[in-house]
Formats: sequence, C-alpha cells, structure tokens
Amino acid sequence: MSFNLQSSKKLFIFLGKSLFTLLEAMIFALLPKQQKNVAGEIVLITGAGSGLGRLLALQFAGRGSVLVLWDVNKEGNEETYKMAQEAGAARVHAYTCDCSQKEEVYRVADQVKKEVGDVSILINNAGIVTGKNFLDCPDELMEKSFDVNFKAHLWTYKAFLPAMIANDHGHLVCISSSAGLVGVNGLADYCASKFAAFGLAESVFVETFVQNQKGIKTTIVCPFFIKTGMFEGCTTACPSLLPILEPEYAAEKIVEAILQEKMYLYMPKFLYFLMFLKSFLPLKTALLIGDYLDIFHAMDGFLERKKKL
Repeated sequence: MSFNLQSSKKLFIFLGKSLFTLLEAMIFALLPKQQKNVAGEIVLITGAGSGLGRLLALQFAGRGSVLVLWDVNKEGNEETYKMAQEAGAARVHAYTCDCSQKEEVYRVADQVKKEVGDVSILINNAGIVTGKNFLDCPDELMEKSFDVNFKAHLWTYKAFLPAMIANDHGHLVCISSSAGLVGVNGLADYCASKFAAFGLAESVFVETFVQNQKGIKTTIVCPFFIKTGMFEGCTTACPSLLPILEPEYAAEKIVEAILQEKMYLYMPKFLYFLMFLKSFLPLKTALLIGDYLDIFHAMDGFLERKKKL
C-alpha cells in the first residue's frame, strides 16, 4: 500500500512538472525569453579568424564581452582582433592555435587562464570540410576532419569546463551542422564529425543536469549551408525551404539563441520539420523527399578551399 502511494505521488509530481514545462515552452514560443547580459563575460571563439567565427566575435564585441580569439590563421585572427576592438569589445586577446592538436589546445588554454581568466562562454566554431566521397577521401583528411570538427571540442571542454563547474557558471556552444542531423551525399567524414560533436555536447549537458549544475548552459547549433566560402559551389534546389544562409543572419540568430539560453538552434526552421518527418516516415518516403528537394546533389558543385579555415 505504501509503495502504491509513493508511486502515485511520484506520478502526480511528474505530470505536474511536465505540464508546467510544456506551458513554459508555449509561453516562450510566443513571448521570447529575456536575453542575458554578457558584458564582462569571457567569450572564447575557435575559428575566429574568418567567416562565422569573426561575425560571432563582432556580435559579442558590441555587447561588451571580453573576447578570446583562437585561429590557426594568425593574419586572419589579428584582423578580427582589430575589428573587435573597433566594435567596442571590453578587451580582446588573440591566440594562434591549431585546434586539431591536443597538446597545443591545452598549452594555449593554460595561457588564456593565466593571462585572461576563466572562460565563461566557450564557442566551438572551428571547422573544415573535405567535400569528397568516402572512398575518395584520403585517410589523413578524414583524420583531420575529426581532429578539428570533433576532437577539438573534447580538448576545449576538458580545459575550460572544470572552472565553469567550480563557479557554477558557464555556457558551452557547439556549432554543429544540419549535416550533424542527417547523412549527406559527399560529406561522410564531415557528417560523422558533426554528429559526434552534437552527441558530445548533448551528453555533457545531461551530465551537468544529473549533477545539478544548473549554472552551466548548452547551445547546439545546426545550420544549413552558410555563405562563408566554406561550402563554395554548393547549391539548394528549394531556396524557399532550404536557403543558403547569409552569414550575418546566422551569426545574429546564434547569438540570440545563446543569450536566450536555447538548447537547440536549427537553421532554417524547415529543418525542425524535416527532423520530425525523419523520426517516423518510412525510409523510401524519406528518400523521395530528399530526391524532390535535390538534397542528394547539393555537394556536386563544391569547390575546395585552398587555405585553412
């Protein structure tokens, strides 16, 4: 009898809390959540020397954040450094760092802790793409994809998460991809690395939740192609549903999601619907949709970039 009462009580508490969370989600869907203040927060961005990383840096610069810029390209990173200063960043620190090298990540991370302080917002943005079919992709390029797109997340989390836990304050931002949600023709190694980054970010979030570390937030970003040059030559057959995103728009939406502490951000919104369909449609139907949207040939015109990102 006591067991049944306890079970019933647990069920009612669960149902009550579930109803509350659903109502809360509905309210925030209609009325956007208040944005948090990031003035003075130490924001580290990997891949800050160009493209999306640079735009994210400028977004945070305008909000008074202390910026820590990491990139393997010293010249591009220094250019972002100057632009961030002009945009009003409280302080800016630029470090040349090859995120594919574990020892270098740890070395530069220690330098950041000593010279700047504890990173409170970590944005893992650095990424590379080979754009080759699986059997045509050399082993060393596949390994590089994983080193930059996934393993770098492991090492930066290891380096900066302990201080976030100690302070019960921090925000982990994973720039994954729509290719981290569904397999794409011509992107096997890239998809695998982005799926891995997504899984890591989600798992670490669950760990912090279980350990009741409520001050540590997570945001996972999955955009379609962005016009940064990384996917030069790639196309979309349905720009009204799956547009190739403008970089400035993507950066604004990412920062907005961080400030509202959203867990997931898919861009464009049509991706949410596609993921819903993927969860229950028969495989043949899903393949027909992919064929209709011409997703299978989006990489056909891909032009490989000559310089590192």
